[in-house]
Order: sequence, then C-alpha cells, then structure tokens
Amino acid sequence: MKRARSVIMVGMVIAAFGTAAARAHVPIQQRKDNQQERIAQGVASGQLTAGETARLERREAALNHEERSMRAANGGTLTAGDRAVINRQQNRLSGNIYRLRHNARRRP
Repeated sequence: MKRARSVIMVGMVIAAFGTAAARAHVPIQQRKDNQQERIAQGVASGQLTAGETARLERREAALNHEERSMRAANGGTLTAGDRAVINRQQNRLSGNIYRLRHNARRRP
C-alpha cells in the first residue's frame, strides 16, 4: 500500500512538472490568443461584467505595448529576460482572468 501511494505521488509530480514545462514553451502569441478567448468566453457567459472586461482589456493592451517596446529596443527580438518578464505578466493576467470569471459578480 505504501509503495502504491509513492508511485501515485511520483506520477502526480511528473504530471505537474510536465504541464508547467509545456506551458513555459507556449509562444507568447498563442498565450495572448488563449487569454483573449477566455475573456470572450467570460463575456459571452455573463461571468465578466463590463467593468471587469474593460480592466482586463486595458491590462492586456499595456502588456502588448510593453512587448512591442521590448522588441523595438532589441532589434525586433526578445531576450530571454524579456520573455521571462512577459511570461510572468501573462501568468498574472491569467490569474486575474480566472478570479474575475469566478467571482460572484454576474452581468445582468
């Protein structure tokens, strides 16, 4: 029984690491598209109010502007550090989308 639990735990750790590692290699544009789709789904289902949607769109626009600025500063490419910064900001935006879609506020 103890060995079976250990094998299950190891499997869960490997699965969690594999998911995180796979997410780290998703291109920036694909994440933008995925997050935009999640916002659209929240609007369509009534999970996001107009104010929440506007806030998310403004944050997304600011992130896009920052990415363009980073690319312009580096001859059209992103450095590894720039990609890390953008990834971190996309993670925060993703969490905000989740929280706003799952709060108690509903569009009438």
